[in-house]
This record gives sequence, structure tokens and C-alpha cells, in this order.
Amino acid sequence: MTEIICSQDFVLSAGLVASSLARLGRFDTGLQHPYHHVALPGRRLRDISVLCDYVHLQNLELPNNGITDLSCVSHMPFLVILDVSHNEISEFFGFEPPKNLKEVNYSYNNLTEMKDMSDYEALVKLDLDHNRLKQIHGLEKCRKLSYLSAAHNIIASVCGLDDVPLKDLNLRGNQLQSTEGLENLKRIQTLDLSVNYISSLAGLTNLHLLGSINMERNQIPEVEECKHIRNLLLLRELNLLENPVQEQPDYRLSAVFLIQHLTTLDQEKVTVEEKVLSINKYDPPMDVVASRDHMTQLMYQLMQPQHLYDTILPNDDAPYPMLVLVGPQSCGKREMAHRLCENFGDFLAQGISHTTREPCSGEENGRDYHFISEEEFELLVQSGAFLQTFQYGGHKYGLRRDAVEEVAREGLACCVQMELEGVLSLKKSTFEPRYVLLIPTIAENYKAMLRSRKLYTDAQIDAALSRIELYDNFNRERPGFFDSIIRCDNWDRAYQMLERVVKNYLFYEDQEEEQGLGEDNKKEKPPTEELRSDSSTSTLNSSEPLYRNYCTQAQQQLTSHKTPTELASIRRREEPVREAVMGKSPGVYSWLIRSADESPGHSADTIKGDKQPHQAPTGITPLTDRRPGSSAKPVLPPIPPGRKIPQANSPQPSPRRRHVQASTQG
Repeated sequence: MTEIICSQDFVLSAGLVASSLARLGRFDTGLQHPYHHVALPGRRLRDISVLCDYVHLQNLELPNNGITDLSCVSHMPFLVILDVSHNEISEFFGFEPPKNLKEVNYSYNNLTEMKDMSDYEALVKLDLDHNRLKQIHGLEKCRKLSYLSAAHNIIASVCGLDDVPLKDLNLRGNQLQSTEGLENLKRIQTLDLSVNYISSLAGLTNLHLLGSINMERNQIPEVEECKHIRNLLLLRELNLLENPVQEQPDYRLSAVFLIQHLTTLDQEKVTVEEKVLSINKYDPPMDVVASRDHMTQLMYQLMQPQHLYDTILPNDDAPYPMLVLVGPQSCGKREMAHRLCENFGDFLAQGISHTTREPCSGEENGRDYHFISEEEFELLVQSGAFLQTFQYGGHKYGLRRDAVEEVAREGLACCVQMELEGVLSLKKSTFEPRYVLLIPTIAENYKAMLRSRKLYTDAQIDAALSRIELYDNFNRERPGFFDSIIRCDNWDRAYQMLERVVKNYLFYEDQEEEQGLGEDNKKEKPPTEELRSDSSTSTLNSSEPLYRNYCTQAQQQLTSHKTPTELASIRRREEPVREAVMGKSPGVYSWLIRSADESPGHSADTIKGDKQPHQAPTGITPLTDRRPGSSAKPVLPPIPPGRKIPQANSPQPSPRRRHVQASTQG
């Protein structure tokens, strides 16, 4: 069909319409065939009244013309798509509503005000970009509207969208100063609020289906505003370009940390490395903190003059013995550590840590902690004085190397108490303590105990309760991380269990049994004779000079100062010591080492000279944890040798300094 040119006054003619018809279809009767689509872009049309006769149109496209009147649309009941963008229309929907109208493009016109759209229930997509609208309203009844774009208007407020099922909303380039009116868009997935004056993201907190937010060129002042949208778990894209927040140091890492599920930030992909760096910077895992603290202490220690320490001098068969009591706040570990060191003064002494917090009620400086200032603590760190440091409750704690060495110089094992953070740091060191977890299991009793002390706020009590779950998860997720676990709902009962565990570590119960078995024999013959009698089973020849020298020294050391427990210890270790001196078996420390995979009843190997495997004391938990790089872990060894034996005229040693004299023979 030949195209007919429109007249001088830009009136649409039937010939031009005929030349633009497309999509031939059928009537309902099937006997006639109408055209459903008319497209007349860029024809400078002003009068389109001729379209009133085209009642069967479904798609009408009239962009880039000079149209001001759309009353002809009232005669198109089947119209589905209407595009009248880039015209001069000033009346908002100035026609009777077609019942199936789904998509309308009114962009680049002269609209100034919206009206009630209750009759347009089928509307799905509405484009109002580049008009002069001041407010969005009247869409309450549009129950199918999923896409709305009103970019580059002069909109200052939004209302009436609570029940509108919008999935995509574009309000770019308006005059919005807040997100008010958007709080209830529960189905929104894409939101563009760029080029406005918004300073807070608070109104987006509950829009849980949001996947993309564009806030470019707004007034977001601080990265903390991202906290309002950190729980939007489907959020993948966030654009904060040209906001004041970008001037903050480490802005990008902070934003990535607050919203870990982002894949794109400021139109740049968020990498896995950035996510790891952000967590390690702002909320590092306890393992990372412990590693950093250990590296810090090691660096400062290497800057100091190097020494040989008492904890490494006595014997290279086994590490220096340490006992660490671990548990949540006010679980009783400090009190039990004091009690252990009093009751086992021949074996244990307490290593006292330093802290920057103030003393609590009943705590003594130099007995419970060394209480120092932040400045003093930092000076000790820089001098390489600490074995480990950690932070808990906003305060710093540290165990000095000298605190352990002072105990080691006395020939005693060191007993310390600390929180989980300190354990992670200490496990990075060369020390291999035994870790005993003291944990409350009845939350109500623990909470009541904390309240009874009247030292903690409700927030501190809740934090302490949450630590119980932390310890429980650590124990469950890392089998063998703790060597023993003791419930401390009842402190007296817990101490009895702890005392039994310590006795097992020290083979103390075996010594008591041997003492009981030999009580009658000791009445009949002196200890020296008993020693000679036991030595007859040795593989050494009694005529050898080395053997005679050893027996002479051993008899000289058996004085009246020896306790029954010490005598039992001598009998227990005599034969391995003799064989160690002759080079026929490992030293006495190796004899006490138990393999991690040995059964509870038997040791992994039979010591040379023994006809039967050694029986493990009842109640010892099989060892499963081991510092990386090692193959076996010892039980708590006996007191390390090396202390001088008091001379005959020297004063009587204090109970704290008494030790098992037989250990000097190792």
C-alpha cells in the first residue's frame, strides 16, 4: 500500500495509518481479520483523532511526536501496550481505561500531577521518566504493577505504595531527602534512588527481597549506614559512588565487612580476598587474633638478647610441664588454681598473669593478677616480656615468660588460668601444657551466681552466658582441643574431679598405691635396703663402678626429709634411671610419654627391661590433641630435675620448694 503524507497541520490521515498497520489477527468470530499494531514514531503528529475508528488495536506506538490529546484511546477497549513517550502530553491518562492495558510509557512529556489509577487494575509497567511530577500517589489499587519508573522528575515524597507489588522502582534524579514511603515495599528487588539528597538507609531495613540498590550521588555520610541493610541477605549490588562516605579511610573494606554477601560494590566486583581482609581487619576470628599476638610477641622477643631458659634446660625428652585451667568468666578457675597449688605444693606453683583491668572484690595484686596500666602493659609487650597476650572484656591480659621461669627455677610445674583467647595464643608457642576446661552446664545456676556477686551488668551477664556456647562449640568442633573437661556447677565437686585429673597426670595415685603396698616392708627394713633389694632386678652388674657410684649417690640423697610419696617416686623411677645412665634405654621423661593413639589400659611400647607393658593410671583420658609438627604428646611430666640438693647444714626448705628428689637422677 502506498504511503500517504500527512497534511500541513500534522493531522494523522487514514492513509498513513493504513501504511503503518501490522500484526494481522482475527475477530472472535473468526470471519474477519483486523490489524492489531500501529507504529508511527517521529512523524511530528499533533492530531490523531482518526484512530478512534481503529477499535481493535492492541499495541499503539506514537513516540517522538507533538501529541497533546489521547482521547482516541478511549475507543480501543483491547489496547494492551501504549507508548506515547517524547510528546507534549500534560493530562495524566486522559482517556477511558482499556480493561487489559498492561504497559504505558509516558516518559518525556509535560505531566505535573498523578491521579487516581484505581480503574487500571491490569497495569503491570508504568514509565513516567522526565516529566514534572512532584509526588507519587494514586497507585493503591494497581495490584499488578511490578515496574514503576519516575526518574528525573521533581518528586519530594512517595506515598500510597504500601500494597503495590513493585519489584523494580526507579526514582533517580528527584528531590527525595529520605526513604520515607518505601518501608513496606515487601516485594521490591531493584531500587534506584541515585541523584537525590538521601542521607540515611534506615527505611530499607525490612525490604528483604532487595538484590540491587543504587544510591549514587546522594548524601550518605558514614559507612555505619550500611548496618541498616546488612541483614538483606539477597542484596548483591550496592552503588555508593560520589557519596561523602567514600572519603572515609578503608571505606570499601568497611562496607564489604558490613555486607558480606555483596558481589558488586560501586560497580566493581567484590573479590574473595577483599572479604577475607575485611573480616580479618574488623572482626578477626580468634585464631587469627592469636596468630597476630603470637607473631607480635615473637618479633619483640627476637629483638632482645637471647637466653637459655629453665623451662628448656632440664631435659629434652619432654616439654616443660604446665597445667592450664580454662573456662568462662567466674567459673571458679582462679579459686581452683590457688587450691591446687596449695594442695600440690610439691609439684605445682602458680604463674601469675598481668592485666590492665581493675581488681575485683577479693582479688589481690601479686596473688591473683599483677594489675598494671595500659602504658605499662604496652612497654612490657615491646620489651618482649610476654609469652602470650590476649584481650577480653575490653581489657588486656598477658603471661610473662619470667612468671613461668620463676616456677621452673624452683623445679615445679606451672599452673595458670585464662580464657579461651589466651589458650589459642599459648598453643602457638613452643610450650605444650595440659588444658583442663571448666564449664558450667546449668545456665540458670551460673546466671544466679553472677548476679549474686553484684559486679556485672545485665549485658555482661548475657555475654558471659553466650561464652558457654562458645566453649561448647569449640570442644565439639575441635576434638582433643582440651585434654580434660570438668563440669563446674558445683565447685567442691568440680575441684575433686580436677584433683583426680591432676593426680592422674602426675601418676600420684600409683605412688600412693605403691606407698600402701610397701608400708609393712618399710617397718622391717630401711629405705636403703629396700632400694638395694629392688635394684637386684636391674640388668646392670653390681660390680660395675658406674653402678656402685650411682647407688652411693642415691643412698646419700635418701635423708629424713624425704616424704613417703617421694620414696615411692624413687622406687618407681630407679630402674629406668639406671638404664638411662648406661645408655640402654630412653630417659625418664621418655618413659612417661604416652602416645596419642595408645589404648587407655596400655602404653604403646614396652620399656626395655620391663616384661609387661606399663598400665596407665585409672581415669586418664587418651590424648588426641597435639601441636602441629609433633607426633606424640606427654602426660604432665614429673618435676624437672636440676635443682640443687640442700646441704646438711642448710635450712629446711619451705613446702613450696620441696620436690621429688629422685627426679635429679634423670
